[in-house]
Amino acid sequence: MREFYPKKGRVILHVDMNSFYASVEMAYDSTLKGKPLAIAGNVEERRGIIITCSYEARKYGVKTTMPIWEAKKLCPKLILMKPNFDRYRASSLAMFEILRQYSDLVEPVSIDEGYVDITDSYHLGSPLEIAETIQKRLIEQLDLPCSIGIAPNKFLAKMASDMKKPMGITILRKRDVPNVLWPLATHEMHGVGKKTAEKLQSIGIETVGDLAKANEVQLKVLLGINGIRIKERANGVDTRLVDPDSVSDFKSIGNSTTLPKDTTNQQELFRVLDHLAETVSVRMKRKKVVATTIGITIRFKDRKTITRSKKVENPFFLKEEIFSYAKRLFLKHWNGDPIRLLGITSTDLTDHEHAVKQLDLFSYEKEAKKEPLIQTVARLKEKFGKNIIEQASEKEIQKNQAGTFTSFNRDFLQ
Repeated sequence: MREFYPKKGRVILHVDMNSFYASVEMAYDSTLKGKPLAIAGNVEERRGIIITCSYEARKYGVKTTMPIWEAKKLCPKLILMKPNFDRYRASSLAMFEILRQYSDLVEPVSIDEGYVDITDSYHLGSPLEIAETIQKRLIEQLDLPCSIGIAPNKFLAKMASDMKKPMGITILRKRDVPNVLWPLATHEMHGVGKKTAEKLQSIGIETVGDLAKANEVQLKVLLGINGIRIKERANGVDTRLVDPDSVSDFKSIGNSTTLPKDTTNQQELFRVLDHLAETVSVRMKRKKVVATTIGITIRFKDRKTITRSKKVENPFFLKEEIFSYAKRLFLKHWNGDPIRLLGITSTDLTDHEHAVKQLDLFSYEKEAKKEPLIQTVARLKEKFGKNIIEQASEKEIQKNQAGTFTSFNRDFLQ
């Protein structure tokens, strides 16, 4: 099968699960198949939006992020279900386990998509045969449909997987770029959002082809280094490797919530911050990291949004510390107007074991009292292994991992 693989270069698959949450529910309950199904938040609250929906629901115009009331108006027979993260996590892990049987180079991007470098998997068949086998196994073993892009790099593989849904397989070579990608509007290109597309339009760039031929100096002035990067993508150039370890490369941990109603009630806002602090702390403990910068996000009734952050002297991860820092930031920057959304983010993350705490005159005595215990634990770990002793909070986290991740983060892989 070597003749189907390039002598130089890579062969990369992008596997994208189709309507993942809805498909998992249909696999679990076959009576849902063929019906308009949507996974959504609480119908009674304003935050209730469509997270994902089946293709039967999409025929009625139902879309992701659409408010529930609007979706029900378009499709009165729409079946609404709350997300079951335990179920999705299990299906995701099973899906990636299948992908790893075809290559060691599997890079999860989110709960329902990932890249697979099959350059050295020629003994398993041609790239198309491998893609067909993966798609068939995901259906037969998990009852989950997917679309797969086959290309020489990650960008083209991602673009290819979006071209035929559901259950499509698309090959996109670099020589196909002028005919296939260049006629597309810039907002249809992976990596170009709505705001970026609007900026590009302001200088006369309407299509991917326009972007591919654009002036680099002009792009850099408009978009910075990202301007050069997306021009390279528009020409089919992407040198990023499939990196199985990239899932652990995270720079921040945060959480936000839209309030049931706009409010100026300070105690209610403090309760929200307290809950957010707990969620962020749990995720930090699970990842065994500490942070040195705390940030908050405030969105007001008029949708104006501000983010503020502060570097602190000592690394933190406890809920009480996170809440205290966030509360101080909040009080400093809240102008008293009604608030629609609050968020807390911890950044500048460091592995817990490698964090160095800068002791001051006030914390030294308290920390010094802990030193004999710390040394004893260190000796035990050195003798019997680092997992011989764990915090009770870590055990509790292991029992309660479900329900704290979405398709927009990578907690499910930790």
